[in-house]
Order: sequence, then C-alpha cells, then structure tokens
Amino acid sequence: MSPSPPRAALLRLLSDTGAISPEWADAFEAVPRSGFLPEVMWPFDPATGESAAVDRRTDPEAWSRWAEADVPITVQWDDGRHGGASPGGLYTSSASMPSLVFSMLRDLDARPGMSVLEVGTGTGWNAALLSARLGDGAVTTVEVDAGLAATAADNLHRAGFRPAVVAGDGLLGRPERAPFDRVIATCGLRSVPSAWISQTRPGGVVLVPWGTDYSPLDGIARLVVAEDGESASGRFTGPAQFMKARSQRLAWPDHEALVTDWPGEVSSTALTEREAFSDDPYGALDFAVGLKVPRCVHARGGQDDGARVAWFYAPEDRSWALVRFPSGAGRAQVHQSGPRRLWDEVEAAYRWWAGAGRPGIGRFGLTVGADGAHRVWLDDPDLRF
Repeated sequence: MSPSPPRAALLRLLSDTGAISPEWADAFEAVPRSGFLPEVMWPFDPATGESAAVDRRTDPEAWSRWAEADVPITVQWDDGRHGGASPGGLYTSSASMPSLVFSMLRDLDARPGMSVLEVGTGTGWNAALLSARLGDGAVTTVEVDAGLAATAADNLHRAGFRPAVVAGDGLLGRPERAPFDRVIATCGLRSVPSAWISQTRPGGVVLVPWGTDYSPLDGIARLVVAEDGESASGRFTGPAQFMKARSQRLAWPDHEALVTDWPGEVSSTALTEREAFSDDPYGALDFAVGLKVPRCVHARGGQDDGARVAWFYAPEDRSWALVRFPSGAGRAQVHQSGPRRLWDEVEAAYRWWAGAGRPGIGRFGLTVGADGAHRVWLDDPDLRF
C-alpha cells in the first residue's frame, strides 16, 4: 500500500535531511505515528510557537495532517491531572518530532540480533519502530507513568507488536533483562544513571539527551560503554529539547525567598543581550554556558522601564543576579548577590565560548566515570574542559 500524501511528504523530508537512514525506511512504512496518537492531541505549531488542541472527531483532516507533520505533539499535561482541550501548565508526555526520532535511531545503530532498553515509552511509537526492525523479543520499554504505559501497550498490541512494556522507574534500568546492546532514553537527563551503563554490554551504546539546568536544552550524548562495564564516553550528536525525567525535573527557584537583599552589588557590563543569549533555542551558546556555570538557572524577557531583563539563580547557595539590557546604546546594569557572582561567571563563560571559536554541540563530549562522576570535554576526551 502506498503511503498517504502527508506520509510520503514526511518520508521525503526525512530522507532529504538525512534524518532517516535507509535501514529504518521499512519501519517507517510499517509503523505510522498516527496509530499511536490520541483522539485529542496538542501539536506544536512552528508558525505560532504554540500548542493547540486538535480533535479527530471534529476535524479529522487537520488531525491527520498534524499526525504526519514533523512537529512534536503533546499527549499529556500535568502528569495526567489536566483535562479539557486547553493546554495545561506543564507538558509531561509527547510524541517527538519524527526527524528527531529517526535521527536518534540512526545514532543508536541498533541492528537485528541486538537487544534494546528504551526508557520513556510515551505513546509506544518508538518501541514499535524498534520492534519492527529488531523483533518484539529484543525490545524492553519502561514508562514511569502507569497510565501511559497501559495506553502504549494497547497501541502496540493494536499495531501488532508485543515488546516487553514495563510500568516503573526507568532510571533503574531492567536488570532481569540485561545485558543490553543498546539503551535509548526519550526523556531529558541531568545525570546519567549508572544502572544503564552497568546493564549494557562493553562496546554497547547508551544514547541519552543530557544537559544542565541552565536551560531546557539537551545534547544527544552517544556514550560507548568501556571494557570495565562501569564507565562510558562519547560525543554529542546534536541538540534537542526533551521533557525531563520526572525525578530530575527542575524545581524553579522561589524568587521572593532568594532575592531578599535587593539591590545587591551594583555594577555594569559591556556585554550585550545579543551576545549573551542566542535566539536559536537549539543553539550551542546556552548549552556551553551551562557547562561553565553549574547549578545555575536563568530566565530572560520582559520589560523593566524599557530595558529587557535577565535573572540568574543559584538556590544551592542563595546567589542571584539581574541584568537590565537597555533598549538603545549603553552598558547594561548588573545586580548581584551571594557567595557567587553569577553574571560574572556567565560573562566569563560567554567569552570562553567565543574565544574557543563558538563550538557547536557536536564538538563537545561526555564521560561518565565508574564513580558516577560526569565530565564534559571539548574535542578531546583526554583534555580537561
């Protein structure tokens, strides 16, 4: 059967951009994403920057069009507590954009005869793609949300696949089904669980979206497990933004509780807003700054007497900073307080990144030691970052 026009267009896009490798084309044909989506869903519209509900019962044409579009689609808000068609407060499960799904499967390099652990079942679509290529018995998928796990299992069975679907904490892996040849996470991490490494054969691959709390941006780390079976290292293959693993979600700092000594230490900076922040949500700047300014979060936007503001918080030691970027020419005003001077750290991180040639995410790598310590490197894993 020939694919529908929207699916054919999607396959052309994936092929033209190199997101899908030839060995995954049959799985794409066999497993439409539409079979794993609920009747009411919230696709992200790049034109508006928003997610709005689409209901198959009232607008089947729009629903089908979005189902085959290269956009992420939210399927759950607020850990399932949200109801109705309006968006909730926090998106907590989604069907990732197909270009990201297939680029990660390409990077995973799972081949027939290998066993795979997937963490973050979601709708079940990724597990179905893996099952179509590797066989049901080779795939174990773990979902922390029992309701999502049950729905995913139903979706998979309806599509003719029966991998092992487990409701539980995926960060613990699945020791009774180990060792695995490949581990893939479809949730963002701030710490790679040692269980994933120890449950993977030496030479196997752990593919995980990883980043810092400085921003929501993740890099896809392709870690190869060392011969000791306890450590792993590899480069980042590209940027992404994933919903974070529930136990590693950021708890946003309480502004009023932290900023109790306004105005703090007042100074100024010649660094402009355009230099300090990228307008590209997948750019390397925030990723690099987060590596150099640990345990810090930031938010920017809004107006204060015509100036755009950016806040920085380090709740661990109650440090904070505010920068007010003028709308016209002139230096930005800086307020800082606490044991750390967060803006000074951010400015130094920017100047380091610019001085290093503005490296993209693909020049960075991550090593997770046998002791669980995470070390990020640039270009060469043997050189200190």
